[in-house]
Amino acid sequence: MSVSPIIVWFRRDLRVNDHPALSAAQATGRPVIPLFILDEVVETLGAAPKWRMGLGIDHFQKTISEIGSKLILRRGKAVDVLLNLMAETGASEVYWSRAYDPASIVRDTDVKAKLKGTSFTGHLLYEPWLPKTKVGGNFKVYTPFWRHVRAGFDIDAPLPAVTHLCIPREWPESDILLDWKMSANMQRGSTVVAKFVHVGERAAVIRLNKFLDTAVEGYKSDRDFPMKPATSGLSENLTYGEISPRTVFNAGQLAFEQGKQGAEHFLKELVWREFAYHLLWNFPKLDQICWRREWEDFSWRGENSDATAWKQGRTGQSFVDAGMRELYTTGTMHNRLRMIVGSYLTKHLQTDWRVGLKWFEDCLIDWDPAANAMGWQWIAGCGPDAAPYFRVFNPGLQSEKFDKDEGYRNTWLHTDKHVNAQAFFDAIPTSWELTPDTKNITEIIELSQGRKRALDAYSFFKERQTQK
Repeated sequence: MSVSPIIVWFRRDLRVNDHPALSAAQATGRPVIPLFILDEVVETLGAAPKWRMGLGIDHFQKTISEIGSKLILRRGKAVDVLLNLMAETGASEVYWSRAYDPASIVRDTDVKAKLKGTSFTGHLLYEPWLPKTKVGGNFKVYTPFWRHVRAGFDIDAPLPAVTHLCIPREWPESDILLDWKMSANMQRGSTVVAKFVHVGERAAVIRLNKFLDTAVEGYKSDRDFPMKPATSGLSENLTYGEISPRTVFNAGQLAFEQGKQGAEHFLKELVWREFAYHLLWNFPKLDQICWRREWEDFSWRGENSDATAWKQGRTGQSFVDAGMRELYTTGTMHNRLRMIVGSYLTKHLQTDWRVGLKWFEDCLIDWDPAANAMGWQWIAGCGPDAAPYFRVFNPGLQSEKFDKDEGYRNTWLHTDKHVNAQAFFDAIPTSWELTPDTKNITEIIELSQGRKRALDAYSFFKERQTQK
C-alpha cells in the first residue's frame, strides 16, 4: 500500500536550514513534493522583487536537487494549483510557512478552507500577535516593544538542515522557470542589478559570518555612514527566507554574549523587523491608510513632476539623487539614505508617502511589505512614531555629517569618478533621456524654503484639526 505524499509549499522560505515546515515533512518519513507556485500574490510583486524572487527560485532548485529531491513549479491561483496537484499525486496534506501580509492572509485563508493544510513558523522570530502590553493591548512605540520582547521572549535554537527527503514514486510535471519571464518588467536593468545581488542560503550565511567577524563591533557607530562596510546586507536574504531570522538572531546573540560592542544594536534592528509585522498584523492597511487616521486630511500631493524627478535622481540635491541612483542601480539603498530621500519627498516636495512606497515596492530587491509600509509612515510623520511631523531631514547637513568626503556622492553621481555612476545610465529606461552631466540639473526647491513650506503645511493641518 502506497503512502500519500506531503506537499511542502515554498513561498518566501527558500532554504533547507531551520525550516520548520520542511523538517516536519521529513520527520513523517513520507514522500515529500517541494512546490513553488507563481500565484496571485507573487504575480503582483513589483519589477525588482519579482525578478529577484526568480533568481532565488532558480538557486533553490539547485539546492533541493543537492539533497536528492526536486522543486516542482506551477502557475495559477494557489488553491486551484494545490488541489490539482493533490489529485494528481495522491498527496493528502500541504505544509507551508506562515505569511503575515494581508494579501497572503487572504490567499492562505482560502487554501485552509478548501484543503487539509498545516502552517508553521519560520518567517519571523515569533508570531506578531503575541507581544502584548501590560494591559493586553498592542504596542504602538518601538522602544517598549523591544524591552518587552528582549525580556520575555526566548528564541529557540535553529533546526538542523534537512539533508535528504523521501521522494515520490513518480514526479509530477513542472513548469520551466524561464517560461515565467519573471524579469520582464526589469527591462534592461536586470543585467545591471544582477551584479549587486547575493542569492541563496550559502551567500546569506557568508554575509552573516563576515559581518559578525569584521563589522559588528562598529555597527552602532558606523551604520549611518553609507561608505563604511558596517551593515550586514541581510535584508535581501531575509526577504526571500534564504536565511531564517532565528539563525541570524542566535548568531547575533552569541556575538553579544562574547562582548562584541555592536551586537545588541544589531539585534534591535532584527526586532525592528518584528515590530513592523506586529503593526501590520494589527493594522492590515498599513500600506494604504495613515496609521494616525487624522493624517488622511493632510494636503500631500499625489504623483507630480517633482516626484518624477525624485524617482529619476535629478532633484538637484546631491545626497538625495545619489541615494535614488543607488536604488535603481543596485535594487537596494543604504538605510540612512532611505530616511533622507523619504523625508525629502514627503516634506520638501510635499508628496504623499504612498507615492514613495510604491516606487520602493517596484525597485527594491529587499522589499518587505511590513518594513516598507512602516518605514514610509514613520518618515512621513503619520505613523507609529513619538516624534511629530517637524522632523525634517536636511540633505545638505546630512551629507556633511555622513558623507563629508563626498565618497558616496561621487560613487553614484560622477561617471568620471566611479563605474557605478555610469551603471545607473546603463540600467534606466532610455525614455528618461538623462545624461551624466549633473550640472544641468536644477534644484527643485531650496532646502530652507522646502523646510518652511513643510512646517507651514503642518501648522495649517494642525489648526484645521483643532477646529474640527
